[in-house]
Amino acid sequence: MSEILVRRNTVLEALRGSRREILRLWVQKGLDRKLTASILAAAKERGVPVETAVKQKLSNLAQDGRHQGVVLEVGPYPYSDVDDMLALAAERDEPPFLLLLDLLHGPQNIGSLLRTAEICGVHGVILQDRRAPDITPAVVQYAAGAAEHLLIAQVTNLVQTIRQLQENDIWIVGMDVDKNAQSLAQTDLNMPLGIVVGHEGGGMRRLVRQSCDIRLYLPQRGHVESLNAAVAGSILVYAAWQARGFPGAV
Repeated sequence: MSEILVRRNTVLEALRGSRREILRLWVQKGLDRKLTASILAAAKERGVPVETAVKQKLSNLAQDGRHQGVVLEVGPYPYSDVDDMLALAAERDEPPFLLLLDLLHGPQNIGSLLRTAEICGVHGVILQDRRAPDITPAVVQYAAGAAEHLLIAQVTNLVQTIRQLQENDIWIVGMDVDKNAQSLAQTDLNMPLGIVVGHEGGGMRRLVRQSCDIRLYLPQRGHVESLNAAVAGSILVYAAWQARGFPGAV
């Protein structure tokens, strides 16, 4: 079943990606072509059919009037598996760098973390498929298209996957709300690494927390009780990339 992606950044990154099936691009009739030049060039390079339509038709296709004049019909999101992620790390000659989301909900939270993960060169993102959201067009939109460049896997049992990663000498570091957990400042993240981010409020589930090799707490100074899960996870992902010396930075 096909899906609809909207907004210029999201559509452009989907066209630039190599894994998603692209079916058709609609561009709003009369729209300034300077706004869509890069999108049209990417569509031409991939041989994607392009049609023009009035704004109302695009709004009907997208079921959203905020499409910015472009609508892209694509195939379902192409999930990967954990072995693909480890193979990518080996191909880059880098220690594995993974992000695991423990029932994190909300397309904005997930999209924000995916955007950070892609920027920081994470080799893959792992979600538990039971009770966890799919990578929907809304998630892709909040990720500004970053999901189109990431390997994302859905697994049946996150704890079992963690154990498999540990058997491959990957350290599992969980973001904890417990102030007695280890401080980020005391931890060297330059190692084969899987970062776990739990859901809003309760954080990681008990068995996931117990499976972590290290539990980290981000120190704070202000009065607010804790950081948003996506913000805290993004800080930790970026800190891990910094610890590696920013490999691949441009």
